[in-house]
Amino acid sequence: MFKATPNPPHTDPIPYDPELEAENMKTATERAINHYLDPATHKTSKPSRKPGRIFLVNPTVDDETLLVEACETLSSATDMARDIASTIDPSQRKAMLVLQQVIMLSELLANRVLDNQRIPQAGGIN
Repeated sequence: MFKATPNPPHTDPIPYDPELEAENMKTATERAINHYLDPATHKTSKPSRKPGRIFLVNPTVDDETLLVEACETLSSATDMARDIASTIDPSQRKAMLVLQQVIMLSELLANRVLDNQRIPQAGGIN
């Protein structure tokens, strides 16, 4: 009869040492307690946010341009969500319409910030 896996190698069994087991258990217990209960290990400050390595917004772009791009992106997302809502199962349509409304409200907020920006007019006339 063919056996798919070979027999395990013959090795000496590891001797049981109750003192070693007690020491290992004590070390593991201390590590667990220190991990969960030691206040010195808790960080008090938030780690600094690192930008992603794939996508990065150009730091030299002005705020108005960023807001315009955000408004256009949100507008496109609103249109896509509305189009998807019209083609999906009625049981999921309500959730998609709620998502579309949240996107639209975000677009309105971004548009309000854009409207509140003071844009200097040509010729220095305010």
